[in-house]
Amino acid sequence: MQQEFTLQAYNYTLPPENIAQHPADAREDSRLLILNRHTGKQEHGKFHQIIDLLNPGDLLVVNNTKVFPARLHGHKKSGGKVEVFLLSYPVVSEGHNGKKHAEVTTLIKSSKRPKPGSLLLLGPDLEARVLELLDGGKVTVELSYSSDKELSTILEKYGQVPLPPYISRKEGSTDEDRKRYQTVYAQNPGAVAAPTAGLHFSENLLEAIRNKGVEFTEITLHVGHGTFAPVRCEDIRKHRIHQEYVSVSQASADKINAVRKAGGKIWAVGTTTVRTLEFMTDPDGRVQAGEDWCGLYIMPGYRFKVVDNLITNFHLPESSLLFLVSALCGREHLMDSYREAIKKGYRFYSYGDAMAIHD
Repeated sequence: MQQEFTLQAYNYTLPPENIAQHPADAREDSRLLILNRHTGKQEHGKFHQIIDLLNPGDLLVVNNTKVFPARLHGHKKSGGKVEVFLLSYPVVSEGHNGKKHAEVTTLIKSSKRPKPGSLLLLGPDLEARVLELLDGGKVTVELSYSSDKELSTILEKYGQVPLPPYISRKEGSTDEDRKRYQTVYAQNPGAVAAPTAGLHFSENLLEAIRNKGVEFTEITLHVGHGTFAPVRCEDIRKHRIHQEYVSVSQASADKINAVRKAGGKIWAVGTTTVRTLEFMTDPDGRVQAGEDWCGLYIMPGYRFKVVDNLITNFHLPESSLLFLVSALCGREHLMDSYREAIKKGYRFYSYGDAMAIHD
């Protein structure tokens, strides 16, 4: 088997102190490793220098999904503690008896798995009734809350920011997390993990980029819990990727296609943007508008149809995100840059530093 298709080829050792537990003081002050995807040449700077890599007529494409407070704590009617993790934004149905209802698939942590019909108390005016136990430890529940409240208000009141497991918060997520584990352009609630490459952009930096003549547009991919699913196949070609909801507006599709026709470069902010653009591009290389469930699996050997350059964070060892980035810049270039980043004390993962991979 070729080395680039073996899981072990994407392993690396990261000292615990390199895992960022908090964001940089200012979004654009994160460090930036600049990698030429053809030559492997590396340069080092600060994220605000990304503007120097962007040229007038290029297009920056971002994912405007919004992380919602998906982690709820409460107790069973019997008194036992319970944690309910919402795997998607709940679908609200018609209310009755002064209550609104919303059905959603969840993961539930408790001493004993709750039975169908049991009631979970998640707040003075929020409860969940267990409807069905599913495969993979998933549980369908129906949330009930006061009919004079909006679901978003209820989740903001009782929910915690769904931080990844490698970020430690003994007392739960903080006000800083609510602000910083969210891009400044987030607007469509539905993600249970942030599209982290976008966390480095401030309003001021985006304004400066626009003033340089760089175009800007948005897509939506609601980052799901599957983004943290480990790859268990030693031959990565046998891995089955998770599906996530994607949406591209007609205006965004038209802008991307126009920039490509004019010779501008397409800069994808994050792996979620890459997957969306490549999934929504037809065989002739034109991005199509629409919404769908994206199960595109990008690994070495993939031929990119629309994305030229990528802004991304540093990803977990042996993850499908490493495969995707390797497909763009080559596994050896990528793993060399990771080794150098570790040596230079870069901060890794969601709250960590960034890479710009360009041609």
